[in-house]
Amino acid sequence: MTEQYKMTVDLNVLDHLGINLYSNIAAVLTEAVANAWDADAETVEIRIDPDAQWIEIEDDGIGLSIDDMNAKYLRVGYRRRDEDPEHGRVTAKGRPVMGRKGLGKLSLFSVAKVIEVQSAKDGASHGLRMSVEGIEASVQRKELYYSPTPLADDAITVTKGTRIVLREINRQRLGKSVTALRKRLARRFSVIGEAHRFKILVDGHPISTDERGDLPVVQFLWSLGDSEIELGSAKGLLEREALSDRLDAWDTDWRVTGWIGTAGQPKQLDSEDAGNLNGIVVFARGRLFHENILDKLNDGRLYTKYLTGQIEADFLDADDQPDIATSDRQRVQEDDPRYIQLIAFLKSRLAQVEKRWSEWRRKHEVEKAKETSPKLAEWLDGLNPGLKKSAETLISKLSALPVDDEEDRKVLYRHGILAFERMQLRGSTEELARHVDSVEKLLTILADRDSLEASLYRDIVKSRLEAISEFKSLIDEDAKEKVLQKYLFDHLWLLDPGWERATDSPIMESRLIEEGIFTDDMTKKEELGRVDIAYRTNAGKHIIVELKKAGRKMRLLELQEQGQTYVDKLRKILAQMGRTSPDIEVVFVLGKTVDEEISNPERLKSSMAAISPGSRIRHYDELIQGAQEAYSAYIEKTKKLDKLEDIVNGI
Repeated sequence: MTEQYKMTVDLNVLDHLGINLYSNIAAVLTEAVANAWDADAETVEIRIDPDAQWIEIEDDGIGLSIDDMNAKYLRVGYRRRDEDPEHGRVTAKGRPVMGRKGLGKLSLFSVAKVIEVQSAKDGASHGLRMSVEGIEASVQRKELYYSPTPLADDAITVTKGTRIVLREINRQRLGKSVTALRKRLARRFSVIGEAHRFKILVDGHPISTDERGDLPVVQFLWSLGDSEIELGSAKGLLEREALSDRLDAWDTDWRVTGWIGTAGQPKQLDSEDAGNLNGIVVFARGRLFHENILDKLNDGRLYTKYLTGQIEADFLDADDQPDIATSDRQRVQEDDPRYIQLIAFLKSRLAQVEKRWSEWRRKHEVEKAKETSPKLAEWLDGLNPGLKKSAETLISKLSALPVDDEEDRKVLYRHGILAFERMQLRGSTEELARHVDSVEKLLTILADRDSLEASLYRDIVKSRLEAISEFKSLIDEDAKEKVLQKYLFDHLWLLDPGWERATDSPIMESRLIEEGIFTDDMTKKEELGRVDIAYRTNAGKHIIVELKKAGRKMRLLELQEQGQTYVDKLRKILAQMGRTSPDIEVVFVLGKTVDEEISNPERLKSSMAAISPGSRIRHYDELIQGAQEAYSAYIEKTKKLDKLEDIVNGI
């Protein structure tokens, strides 16, 4: 029969499978290391040029003959597990083969334009050079295949295994540092170490499992089945428990090994080098199979912010089942029954984790809090048994909240006790304890609690009055300027008592620096009459506050031009971020009045509105006096001390 139809594959497909498929160096090197494992190598050495001119990957595996190079390495889509009957699924040393699609070798083109490969087998060595330019030329010539260039005999130095050299590196994909690369590689393999007779060296130093960075921050740990876990780096481990490694309905050879843990604080899982550790890594056959399956569980409860872990589920990559890994081998096909079963397993086990986590956390955080504050221990011990569990839950959550200063935690304890005592009267103590981590629900619970609000607010008002008092005795304008600069941008309630939670944005401020709005140029500052300028946000509002020199007499036209420039630049930045119609206010803080404030107030008002609705001028003395009056009036209304004053003040 004549062939009526014929499928062909263009060389151009290499662009999609290699050059543009991978985005970071760790993912690329994972493929090279996996190939070394499959070659029964015991050592893989990665060397990186300090000037980022080249990267070398060398292994001591079985190597490749010229026939092997053509039939296996250079053949895109070579399926070793199906096509090598002797060692396609298990190597000569008994290792489960990691490779499957035959595409990983192309990942090298993601970070390098030129790739040199040398290999030695049965006493014979050879080598070749491939280049993106050469592949693209073959594509343009519509050739059926690409022919790499043989290396000269005097350029071949390898005598065992395989050496790959990457040249003309794409520096944008190299990552931040060698330290970061080591940590990320450590998190991509579960077969590192003497137990597996497999070492990965970067610039001469072996990678260790400790470099994954997760176990050192783990406080509570759950092992799956009889998994053996190296806990030498888990210095902060307080509690440990074993969970079943399979669901009852599973086939007998299906099981999940590894561990799940929780950190003491969510911020401990934020690693600049290793990446975000708040996730559960999935391995199969010793290598990364899913970067973070926790994202797929749709569980938004508080404990998930503390989770980390590494599990291995080899049934995801069984030889006799379809391959469910995506082309870049970082994710899986989520409708596959094996993946669905893994999700079901994790949901079941995490339900157990969450329950035990709450118990352990309450126990240890309360113990820590009581040691810190005898008065707090006195209060807890004085509660009746029916209330004590809710109180301990509340204190454990407050104890675990991330704060930079431990004095701030004492403030949280004081407010928590006051809130709990008032919730007692309304029978809402359990609800308070349960929702202290959810701002929206907590505010609903506390709505219309006037007496509670007064008690909680007293300490805040008190501290603000102390800050305001610094201004009272200041007469010299330069002194006022310095003190106001110190407080203003971190305490915008001085400008507006309603701005309780105004926050800064380093990213936005960096953009404003690029636009020339923010500057350290003293000549530019002198020209603008500026002491300082800052960007803040509050309840969806974008605020630019500029503090002018106390002795500088400003003209209204100057302020209007400057303000309009700030608004235009900020609108441009926000539009690039997809934020249209932003609510922007510009506030100028002056030492001296503008002429129009007295001679033409309406003109002043319209000029400020022309900058943006809500923009205005404030004066040093006015804002200090206004803030003092507002908070003094409030404190006068709340002079009556709470019956818990002794305990609260003692914390």
